[in-house]
Amino acid sequence: MATAQPVVVSLADLKTGNISFETLQEAFGPESLGILVVKDVPAEFPQLRHQLLSYASYMGNLSEADFEKFTNEAAKYLVGWSKGREKLKDGAADEYKGSFYANCAFYVDPSLESAKPTEKFPLEEFPEYLAPNSWPPNETLPGFRPTMEQMCRLIIDTAVLVARACDRFAEKEIPGYPSAYLEKVVKSSSTTKARLLHYYPMSEEVMAKNQEEDNWCAVHKDHGCLTGLTSAMFVDELKTDAKVPSFNGKVPDLLPTLEELPASPDPQAGLWIKDRKGVPVQVKIPRDCIAFQTGEALERITRGKFKAVEHSVRGAYAKGVARNTLAVFTQPNLEDEVDLDQHITFGEFARGIIAKNTV
Repeated sequence: MATAQPVVVSLADLKTGNISFETLQEAFGPESLGILVVKDVPAEFPQLRHQLLSYASYMGNLSEADFEKFTNEAAKYLVGWSKGREKLKDGAADEYKGSFYANCAFYVDPSLESAKPTEKFPLEEFPEYLAPNSWPPNETLPGFRPTMEQMCRLIIDTAVLVARACDRFAEKEIPGYPSAYLEKVVKSSSTTKARLLHYYPMSEEVMAKNQEEDNWCAVHKDHGCLTGLTSAMFVDELKTDAKVPSFNGKVPDLLPTLEELPASPDPQAGLWIKDRKGVPVQVKIPRDCIAFQTGEALERITRGKFKAVEHSVRGAYAKGVARNTLAVFTQPNLEDEVDLDQHITFGEFARGIIAKNTV
């Protein structure tokens, strides 16, 4: 099994602009894995990660009646709850993955539940970006929304600093590159999207079939700029009760955190990246770090100096074990240009992508 060591930088060096161009090329360039790990992140991050990823198991164990309260079919299930909407390698629906999607427009303006529709990009044409958030009611998952928002803010704050480092490189290496372009795009975007993922424990039958056929999440590229990732949390749901506890009318501020397994029970579970020779390698993210992966919008904005990364994710093949994680897709506003030569906006670029990925 091939594992690869990603490039690691400190948050302090990002803040002071002390990231060499060689380091950026090694992380994101044409020969890179397309991933950068940031260490020494704010002190509240580990507890926040444990809290939020515990909510992923609580959410996954809600009832169908609860899911209906925050499912949005009209938004192509890309706002609120989604399950069984993605394709596996063999084209079948992925029934073992549940997701909660949130628009991160609150990063730009706390009163916003999504980007504002415009004449060029109306709600009916782009509901996956412009439909308002569908949060679970607080009495269903107490404390979930503020925890999710706080974590997303922290990750986007860090993405802004990574974008600033990319800009310094691009301004020197790309003729006519607009000053601080990527930082402005990441900082001002109201279409950034967060996805909290819950990989359900698999049945023994499914485990046997999938082990045999290697049928997991199809290899893909993200279509945004930088994707912020936490390390995965593994929960043994046979031993740990992941049902929301009853609170007899007095709604708590937060639900208790769930016990996290010390390590993945399945060494093959997790993030797999296709290196530039086409070989899948596993990349592990430390619990106290945030990783950033490159997306197609970043590749276009930097005229190919930085490359989008092909990757896939595999759940845990271990009885009763769930895998929880968070991805924050920093995406340009729909009217922001991703092709600075041909003046193609992110909205135009994104039109066809979502149809390919959903069942």
